[in-house]
Amino acid sequence: MPVQLNTEYLNSFISYEDYEKIKPSVSLAHDFLHKKTGLGSEFTGWVTLPTDCDREEFFRIQETASKISPKTDLFIVIGIGGSYLGARAVIELIKSRNYNDLPKATPNIYFAGNSISATDLNDLLKICEGKDISINVVSKSGTTLEPALAFRVFKRFLEEKYGQEEARKRIFCTTDRQNGKLKQLADEEGYETFVIPEDIGGRYSVLTAVGLLPIAVAGINVDELLLGAKLAQEDLACADLNQNDCYRYAAIRNILYGSKAKSIEILASYEPNFAMMSEWLKQLFGESEGKDNKGIFPASAIFSTDLHSMGQYIQSGTRNIFETIVYFEKPRNDILIEATDGDADGLDFLSGKTIAFVNKSAFLGTLKAHADGGVPNMVLKMPEITPFEVGYLIYFFEKACAISSYILGVNPFDQPGVEAYKKNMVTLLRQ
Repeated sequence: MPVQLNTEYLNSFISYEDYEKIKPSVSLAHDFLHKKTGLGSEFTGWVTLPTDCDREEFFRIQETASKISPKTDLFIVIGIGGSYLGARAVIELIKSRNYNDLPKATPNIYFAGNSISATDLNDLLKICEGKDISINVVSKSGTTLEPALAFRVFKRFLEEKYGQEEARKRIFCTTDRQNGKLKQLADEEGYETFVIPEDIGGRYSVLTAVGLLPIAVAGINVDELLLGAKLAQEDLACADLNQNDCYRYAAIRNILYGSKAKSIEILASYEPNFAMMSEWLKQLFGESEGKDNKGIFPASAIFSTDLHSMGQYIQSGTRNIFETIVYFEKPRNDILIEATDGDADGLDFLSGKTIAFVNKSAFLGTLKAHADGGVPNMVLKMPEITPFEVGYLIYFFEKACAISSYILGVNPFDQPGVEAYKKNMVTLLRQ
């Protein structure tokens, strides 16, 4: 399996009896999800998406991406939450967090509509000056404030730059199949549209057109991405806790939360390119589990970077945290450490070794130190960063989140609390 759960550093925190006690809850959660009898079951289309996806639209996504690239310098993705996080996470993990600064044959990709900052929006408009632009607005309704405002700005920008007819050819909408303001506008203007499935919520939508169009524009093999997710769908369909690493991960989270008073999960990696994937995971778990005064708080860190800022707290602070490390065994590229004249920095003892070897040593040393300091650690090991492995990882986490939420006793697929700030904000805006 491309993702393997290592629980070596949990032995002193979780007992055999803990696993036995939670097995009935895991089995029930499995039935809730697969028999569609649990809360929010109308939003479980992602469970079989890798095998049931709309092949016609999938091929159209690839064709459209190939048409966008030659005529586009900057591709602007307008969306918030699940409408942009998954796509950005995959692009930065597979390509690079420095994607826009690297030489390549594909457009630079920027993300807008995920804040209400005038400064940020103006900065992006300045970047667009003198460039050929295409945009992808992602919204089921078309009325969510942040992306709707950004779309207003960029729609006007394109129409002033190209004229209405050419602008129409550079605007792509990912929205509801039939309803909503954005769908209505797209039909009136003749924009090319892609579908957000009715039975898949935003934070579970990265393997739909929501994520696949920007990912394909970035030149990533979306066939391989879906093949990885398909293998995960097959591998992780087993209800047996002992045979399913995804279910074991979900179970362990709930054991640590429920009986060990561990209320904060630090999602960590030793690859800086994983940072946006952590942001997607924070939405996935935070929005799914944080209900009814329950839920594990999802935090994130990049090691070894954050060991020099948060390392002290993790090692010796309040013992209410546990860590999940996503570790990639093989880097995309490596660097050999060479000896220097005079050994001024005292590191010549590393000559002949590689940067990846040093990173692995930091990983192993930190695991032991944190476990000795009273922090439970789980490790999700992956061989390398490829579209296939990343597709598998996405499905792994989506399913783990749904199972974990059902074990916790909450609906994994709604987000009623998100509406509170929106209502207050609209009230203030109308004054």
